[in-house]
Amino acid sequence: MPFYNKSRKCWVGAVCINYQKMQKSFRTKKEAIEWESRIRKGETLPPPYNQTHIISLHDFATRYLDYSKAKHSKKTYKEKVHTFRVLLKSLSPEKNILELHKGDVLEHLKNQALNRSGYAANKDRKNLVAAWNWAAEYIEDFPSKNPFKTAKFAEIRSHRYIPSLDDFWKVLSQAESDQDRVMLLCYLHLAARRNEIFCLHWQDIDFNHRKVKLYTRKRRDGSLEYDWLPLTDLLFQELSEHRRRSDNHEWVFPNPKNNFPYVTRLKWMKRICTAADVKPFGLHSIRHLTASILIQQKVSLIDIQTILRHKNITTTQRYLHRLEGIRGIVAKLPIPDK
Repeated sequence: MPFYNKSRKCWVGAVCINYQKMQKSFRTKKEAIEWESRIRKGETLPPPYNQTHIISLHDFATRYLDYSKAKHSKKTYKEKVHTFRVLLKSLSPEKNILELHKGDVLEHLKNQALNRSGYAANKDRKNLVAAWNWAAEYIEDFPSKNPFKTAKFAEIRSHRYIPSLDDFWKVLSQAESDQDRVMLLCYLHLAARRNEIFCLHWQDIDFNHRKVKLYTRKRRDGSLEYDWLPLTDLLFQELSEHRRRSDNHEWVFPNPKNNFPYVTRLKWMKRICTAADVKPFGLHSIRHLTASILIQQKVSLIDIQTILRHKNITTTQRYLHRLEGIRGIVAKLPIPDK
């Protein structure tokens, strides 16, 4: 629908086709309407009609999020939706991407760092950089220079607390059901990520060969992959008994309220840690605990990498806490004479 531009004192016809906006100025509203009609019919326009292709921030966000919904996990997709929702509250959705400057972006991210955290701002920055790079490769005539590649912000991160094995056993004793107890053992014996156990199917467990299939999207391209891990004798016994008690023929650990997998279990670990009178820790800390136990047992780094299912061994090294590696070196420092 044409609109009147007061500053230029003319009527502007505007049409959006295939996510590209075309605008043209006219002396009268009638001319603008006729032009819009011809564009929608696909007619070729003779000179002097020059088409100005405009991609707005909203168009850019819509196209990338359509791709992300098909490509990434639901969690990652929601994270990217939130990133763009915050961006479009800060900057006009109709802003032409050609008019987007690093200064605009830096101001937006600075406000996120102040109002949320440096970590949150950097996470948004990472998602926006990835979105722009995708558009530059797959959208015709999209500018390659990425305005989201701005300076990063300082992050304040606390070290993840890793419980002792004794504290884990205390928490296990406070499990609120047999299912919860078996679930916690799975995290310890398989060094599993949270959703790998939440979404575990019975068909993923091969009782005949005593192994379990764990799926993950923790890959650079977000693809779903799986790995087989052996079941320890204890875990095989516990899962076998849990199978006999279970009425669910699909999920190993369904939420009793709806018989579907857990999406989250807010406050659950804090509640049972408090009941056990130990410092609260989360499910991912159990994965770190398993890695720490393995290194204490002199298991090779390659084998630990296999158990943790890391693609890059440097990721495994971060799990093993370099403190243990330098303990012997520090012990060699000179001791003052008494």
